[in-house]
Amino acid sequence: MPVVREFTLPDLGEGLTGAEVVRWMVEVGEVIAVDQPVVEVETAKAVVEVPCPYGGVVTARYGEPGEEVAVGAPLVTVAVAPAVGEPGEPLTGGAASAGETATALERPLVGYGVAEPDRGGRRRRVGGPVRPPVAPAGAAPAVAAARVAVADPVTVPAPVTAAGPAVVPVISPLVRRTAREHGIDLAALTGSGPDGLIMRVDVDRAVAALAVASAVSPASLASPVAPAVEGVVPLRGLRRAVAEKLTRSHREIPAATCWVDADATGLMALRRQLNAAPGPKVSVLALLARICTVALGRFPELNSSVTEDGSGILRHSAVHLGFAAQGDRGLVVPVVRDAQLRTTEELGAELGRLTEAARSGSLTPAELTGGTFTLNNYGVFGVDGSTPILNHPEAAMLGVGRIVARPWVHEGELAVREVTQLSFTFDHRVCDGGTAGGFLRFVADCVEQPGTLLRRL
Repeated sequence: MPVVREFTLPDLGEGLTGAEVVRWMVEVGEVIAVDQPVVEVETAKAVVEVPCPYGGVVTARYGEPGEEVAVGAPLVTVAVAPAVGEPGEPLTGGAASAGETATALERPLVGYGVAEPDRGGRRRRVGGPVRPPVAPAGAAPAVAAARVAVADPVTVPAPVTAAGPAVVPVISPLVRRTAREHGIDLAALTGSGPDGLIMRVDVDRAVAALAVASAVSPASLASPVAPAVEGVVPLRGLRRAVAEKLTRSHREIPAATCWVDADATGLMALRRQLNAAPGPKVSVLALLARICTVALGRFPELNSSVTEDGSGILRHSAVHLGFAAQGDRGLVVPVVRDAQLRTTEELGAELGRLTEAARSGSLTPAELTGGTFTLNNYGVFGVDGSTPILNHPEAAMLGVGRIVARPWVHEGELAVREVTQLSFTFDHRVCDGGTAGGFLRFVADCVEQPGTLLRRL
């Protein structure tokens, strides 16, 4: 008979503790292959497809779209066909009959660290309901028998009633943390999940109700100018991750900013000259990325980060260049690996690929982490300057404003030139103002006289 295997949400890396179900890619009763994607989830870093390491018939799915699933919680169960004549395991969730052995058609999911199944049967979760898989109509007899075995109720001794606090039906640690951060008493909530299980949406409603109640308190009602409150939008997913990272950066890093106006006429002329020749087009961002890699080679202390305990400075040997990109999920920072080893054309190609992935929402967590320096081109928004918050734990960020025609003194005469504002934000712990000013001045000189780059290439 088939062996029913439970596949739990794997650790998707970078310390993530859960993910939100975006959409299911398989149905109950569907036959799937090994490593076939079964669900699309949204983490704090990206939307990813999660493949299942088992091949067989899907007997159950756990979690509806929009519901938070904790790492280690079940995603799907799969009835796996046994290999004839090989030893196997008893059916998950029930006792095995005599001679009932099988070997699952499975292999480990590379990079996800799938844990070995519990040899003693299906794991129980204290404080949460046991949700049996649903067997579809018309299933094959062997598979149906496996599903019936899974769906059979498990005999559990009746709990002994004792004085003390009631067990709150909550499984997800994310739900508990959210409630704790907002002062929500979980025991006072009525869960919308199976058997009264408290879901994240229940806590979000309570947080929203608390905020509305505060907004319409007697004190606010007494004020004739009290603003109307339409509701509270909870921070979740990417927006929550960005908020937490920026808050940490602002709290921990003593950042300072310096800026300078630069005549970019020479840089724009160089770009037009390069694009007049056959071959891939060169973007302004690619030229600025090349200038950054050369400047960081001259000022390596800015390609660094402070250790977690603040006791030292990590100097990075490679420039992993992050750049701000606006996508459907909001502002993200994709990373160009080993930017110092790439030509200007190669930088342009990789920047273009990552920008398109950001717009389509297909960036992977690996493409959004590990940066050592950030290039922020906020000129695309039509603004001249900014004092950005550093991308923690990086020590520096170069900002570039819009390039516009302005009156400028050139070679002793007033002329109309293409001018941009460059701003440089840096962690004052890694260097003093002289180093930061030297870096920014070098970048400005390369923008004004791009031929000076030849000295460093």
